[in-house]
Amino acid sequence: MRYGILSDTHANIEALETVRKAYESEKIDKYICLGDTVGYGASPNEACGLMRSLVAQAVLGNHDAAVAGRMDYSYYYYAARQVLDKHAQLLDAKNMEWLKSLPYDYREDDILFCHGSPINIREFDYIFARDQAAQCLAIWDHLPQLTVIGHSHLCKSFAINPDYPGAQEVVTLKFELRPGWKYIVSAGSVGQPRDFDPRASYTIFDTATRTFEFKRVEYDIKASVAKILASDLEPNFGTRLFLGI
Repeated sequence: MRYGILSDTHANIEALETVRKAYESEKIDKYICLGDTVGYGASPNEACGLMRSLVAQAVLGNHDAAVAGRMDYSYYYYAARQVLDKHAQLLDAKNMEWLKSLPYDYREDDILFCHGSPINIREFDYIFARDQAAQCLAIWDHLPQLTVIGHSHLCKSFAINPDYPGAQEVVTLKFELRPGWKYIVSAGSVGQPRDFDPRASYTIFDTATRTFEFKRVEYDIKASVAKILASDLEPNFGTRLFLGI
């Protein structure tokens, strides 16, 4: 089985369409979305519609939960609240119902898919550093060998083993899962990368070879930015796309 795993599109239809096309040459058997299809960008209906047609399974992200009325986001900063309110108004009935139906996690083939940390899945906690990944040792017995998450918008991989202190960072774009170790992998972001690389991020996991791989692809950033600047959304949600921050 070859999984195409993608996350954090954030209403960026140009990035999502480009990633979909890039996947066509990868012989993917099943697509999984790790959440946050909405938020920040200018094309929430288009992004939801394409994601719904592409993936076999999606899980709930925090922005999805906010737009679908499944969490309190009153503590978010003003610009983030504004776009979530707007997306809630813009989404058509089918896309809204899809967000309302998404589960917090999904398991298949000894893989856990969720948006944030697997420790308290409904809290949407971040994992982008070794100490955060090391906390997953507390739930070692409940973890599959591979947990893939989104949320941080960073491409990060960590390996944990109860016989070794802390977590080890896996610093490579392609790696094989080793027996005795469990992995927490952050898949990066399709539509709003924050690792100073503006290219859209997507990933592949091959169950036959037990190999995980990060991929990047350039897309039409100017078109995405132009839509945001032409709307009443926070302009920085667009201009930051040029820098990947």
